[in-house]
Amino acid sequence: MSLRHFRIIATGLLLCAAFSPTLAADRLARIEAAKTLRVCIWPDYYGISFRNPKTQVLAGIDIDNARDLAKALGASVQFVDSSFARLIDDVTGDRCDIAMFAVGITPQRQEKLRFTRPHLASDIYAIATKTNRRIQEWNDIDRPGVVVAVAKGTLHEAVMKARLKSAELRVLDTPQAREQEVQSGRADVFMTDYPFSRRMLDNSDWARLVSPIETYHVTPYAWAMQPGDDAFHARVETVLAAMKSDGRLLINARRYALDRLIVK
Repeated sequence: MSLRHFRIIATGLLLCAAFSPTLAADRLARIEAAKTLRVCIWPDYYGISFRNPKTQVLAGIDIDNARDLAKALGASVQFVDSSFARLIDDVTGDRCDIAMFAVGITPQRQEKLRFTRPHLASDIYAIATKTNRRIQEWNDIDRPGVVVAVAKGTLHEAVMKARLKSAELRVLDTPQAREQEVQSGRADVFMTDYPFSRRMLDNSDWARLVSPIETYHVTPYAWAMQPGDDAFHARVETVLAAMKSDGRLLINARRYALDRLIVK
């Protein structure tokens, strides 16, 4: 091997080491140096991290929370579009420092991600059309002949796979496809949570909410990050605890009528 080839290989190894998660500077130091906190969001999440299609302005409790977190870290926030289907890949692939879009804590996600303590929690709700006579109440859903739609990668996919006994479960690639399936009549209901149900009721003249008669499956929501960086995780937890204690979290929740979902 020539000296030139050796130097090229050595340089490549050094570059790999510099960007290795185990050898790179800790995340807090990188955020401080860049003065930027990269935050993954799902921009269709009404009340949580919603981008207005007309103005392109982001709004929601976790948009405000992200700005509060970034301020506490001495940084500005850079939002990175993501989704529940891409969540794990985006966070572990270092597209963002943290995911802040009310990420449901599930066993499958806990295998790949590290969560903060929960800040919100929601039960599951169903959306049907106003003209659907088959679905009058929650107990009408899990019956033969009923088609239940869920979006791929959401917590509702795993929950409904486990809970449905008689109805047909249909997994759609996107939330929009899930909605279209119900609006067109190809599915009877789609499953969602409280924040997204508000979007449907506020913006769709065809949508009707079907609420569980009793608690069905409450899921805690939190912020998610890569496993392994204890210092970053601890710092975020400290900021979240302060936001709960001083009332900022509640103020942010009330701004979007989500205070009923707050976990203290």
